Amino acid sequence: VDLSFCFLRFDEAKEGDVVRHDGKRSDGYLEHIFKHAAKELFGMDVKEITYKALKNKDFQEVTLEKDGETVLRFAAAYGFRNIQNMVLKLKKGKFLYHFVEVLACPGGCLNGKGQAQTEDGKPDKALLQQMEEVYTAIPVRLPETNRHVQKMYQDWLEGMDSKKVQETLHTKYSAGNQTASNLDIKW
Repeated sequence: VDLSFCFLRFDEAKEGDVVRHDGKRSDGYLEHIFKHAAKELFGMDVKEITYKALKNKDFQEVTLEKDGETVLRFAAAYGFRNIQNMVLKLKKGKFLYHFVEVLACPGGCLNGKGQAQTEDGKPDKALLQQMEEVYTAIPVRLPETNRHVQKMYQDWLEGMDSKKVQETLHTKYSAGNQTASNLDIKW
């Protein structure tokens, strides 16, 4: 299948072609998915998201309440320590989130080892702040309004509500049999 029509070449990009998703940083897909789920599942238009730091600033929770009941529970887990804790809780069945955004770098992608650092290898906080400001200055455009995404749905997926969309993009999960042994990796 040729998906080349979906990608914008940088040499063809014009000012205004570069857009971003909801979120304050490059790793904010959680915000877009949360707002979309709130609207689609519960008819609620969420404008602003409030993160609640749990054990540390790199493990945060976002919830949606309706009629006094929590109906959506999302988490952002950044850094290996938080990912390890998440995996342990998942194994114990004590991780009750509908969606988790997981990133290996503490502080998210902009704070990653491949990014700006001082001479001694520590994150350059001033440059990180500048990068976040540049990123948030880029206009937000919902992915579903992108002409390349719309063309993909029309030409390749046979429409928004087609059988091909259901088969290609939707997944159902069910609990599997536990075949773990004592040789499993211990976090």
